[in-house]
Amino acid sequence: MERPPDTHLGELAEEALFLRDVGRYLRRRKFISGFLAERQRIVEVLAWITHLTRRKIAGYAPRDATKQQSRDLEAAMSAAAAAEEPAIPDDLPGQELAVPSVLFTDPEREQRWRARIRSARLSLPVSARDDESRSVYRSNGAGSYEIYAWDRSHGEHRQVTDRSKGTLEFSIPPDGADIWWFADTDGDEFGHWMIESFLADGEPARAALADVPDGYPSGIALGATVAAVGLVDDDGFAVWFGTPGEPSRKVYTGEDGILSCISADDTLVAIMHAEHGDSRNPGIRILHVDGSSPAEQLDPGKPLVPLGWAPAPSDSRLLVQHERNGRPELLVWDIATGKQDELAIDLPGELTGGWYPDGGAVLVRSTFSGRSTLHRFDLASTQIRQLPTSAGCIGEQAARRDGSVEYSWSSSAHPHVIRRVQNGDDEQLLDAGDRVGPGSVPVQDHWVDGPGGKIHVFVSVPLGVQGPQPTVFNLHGGPHIADEDRYDAMRAAWIDAGFTVVNINYRGSSGYGGEWRNAIIGRPGLTELEDVAAVQDWCEANGVSDRKRSLVVGFSWGGYLSLLAVGTQPERWAAGVAGVPIADYIAAYEDEAPPLKAMDRALFGGAPEELPERYAASSPITYADDVKSPVLVLAAANDPRCPIRQINNYLQALEERGQDPQVCRDDAGHGPTVNETVEKFTAAAITFARGRVLETG
Repeated sequence: MERPPDTHLGELAEEALFLRDVGRYLRRRKFISGFLAERQRIVEVLAWITHLTRRKIAGYAPRDATKQQSRDLEAAMSAAAAAEEPAIPDDLPGQELAVPSVLFTDPEREQRWRARIRSARLSLPVSARDDESRSVYRSNGAGSYEIYAWDRSHGEHRQVTDRSKGTLEFSIPPDGADIWWFADTDGDEFGHWMIESFLADGEPARAALADVPDGYPSGIALGATVAAVGLVDDDGFAVWFGTPGEPSRKVYTGEDGILSCISADDTLVAIMHAEHGDSRNPGIRILHVDGSSPAEQLDPGKPLVPLGWAPAPSDSRLLVQHERNGRPELLVWDIATGKQDELAIDLPGELTGGWYPDGGAVLVRSTFSGRSTLHRFDLASTQIRQLPTSAGCIGEQAARRDGSVEYSWSSSAHPHVIRRVQNGDDEQLLDAGDRVGPGSVPVQDHWVDGPGGKIHVFVSVPLGVQGPQPTVFNLHGGPHIADEDRYDAMRAAWIDAGFTVVNINYRGSSGYGGEWRNAIIGRPGLTELEDVAAVQDWCEANGVSDRKRSLVVGFSWGGYLSLLAVGTQPERWAAGVAGVPIADYIAAYEDEAPPLKAMDRALFGGAPEELPERYAASSPITYADDVKSPVLVLAAANDPRCPIRQINNYLQALEERGQDPQVCRDDAGHGPTVNETVEKFTAAAITFARGRVLETG
């Protein structure tokens, strides 16, 4: 099945398997998404595949192909790889921004901002259930996020993975004998689970469930005798049960879902699902290892999140987060009896939690006004006790058998560390030593009147300045997350560059109740920007900023809002910076995996073909004629969430209207895992802003 680069389309059509797997590869990569629909460009596509896969596709074979088909595909790609390398297209839209090698002429300031970006961040170590001396965590201390093993009994840390674009997903089975990690390609999030020994001299990495097809990870739960993995592909969400070296079984399929946790006796798993058509408000389904479903729970219009099974093997209780009273709270659901006990916890904000190892208490985290506290709630007495944690933002927490509680923590002024509460004392447990970056300025809280209620705003001001300053209105992603009092190296870099930074928890943000979070349904993007406008007006009225030197900046959903802002509010913004954004909502929807399509339908109230005017009204490309301010787009070629095609559509639309949009491209995925990419995007954004705001303001 040897195919030279100038193969005709008619000949390719004879090889359905070949085209099917090439198509799947292209959809995963999103490099040339949509080209297969343009038959006259099929040769260009195959040439690009050849170029991109010198490193990777020569050894690629579809999981369901026969050995001969796999050899044919490999031979075809090897032959193509020997051909002349095609030129990289020079007609991509947007003017590539020149990123300087030095951002600050002051050596101390230059060293400081880069040290913050490179500051090692650690996820909370996850310990094996039956051997807490064995823990696994994720850190970017070596330059990209990789997986590390921590043998607490010997005080030894070992880097497990070492891949060009990093590794994010991991798990550890109850006995701690192995480490599972997810292998994708260059950050595209599509791949499969690998397994290797916890010990450095143990069995090397290999495919954990070799007969399970590749997909996007959507949860993993490892039991003592069986593994459950959730994966998403072009056909939707699926749950597989298996054991390394043995045949695996697919036990559930649906359009969207997340696998959450497995019971202590390895018989039940809990998943979130959207069988009712509302992925924003998932229900819970319990799956038995035999494929049956003994229980389910749905709160129409309100989300349910399984947080974990009770620790004892004979205990059928499941801890669940619900919103029956308008905010995230906790309940205990006994699957055997069907009884549900809503926990009466008198704490402000939104609640989540996990079990203490004895199953008699719940470790509760309360998030209120961008800061977190931890509490022990005794189930028998219903007494609650606050733990003495540091002021700031807690990302993850876990209770251990010795009664201690470990948690990941940072604040706007202090870098990320792992802390521990033990015997009433709060102490630092783990950091990255000399790889911890310098601190920054603390945030100031403000509450601003908006069209939908009070808006919580954080303002960060460079030291020693007074009066209105050039200001970055930094919009968070999600949309259903929030800005908090946590360490942010990019925010600190803006401050070092002389900008005031304003973070806005607009409607749609989490942390402020279900009504606030759901306020954007039916009108996403435009609703959030009403709040952004109200905050900008408040900043001008209170001497924080002036409009002529105001930029709108964001990543992911925040990048989408930034592009929408420069189109729908052109009079407000001196410039806009959009990192890995949605720029053309219709094209983005076409290229998305089924779960993201389901999320969009939940946000908008239907699909683009059903609500074309609604999607158009919320799509930045619709307002290309109205963009007057300079625009910089930070684009990731391997981004599966905000694919590159729709970004190029937007850039081309601006060029066709006489604009000169700037672009900084990288071959990263949606959330850059490599410090070098974060440095590049940060330097590009600040360089762009200086030229458009500081030098012209």
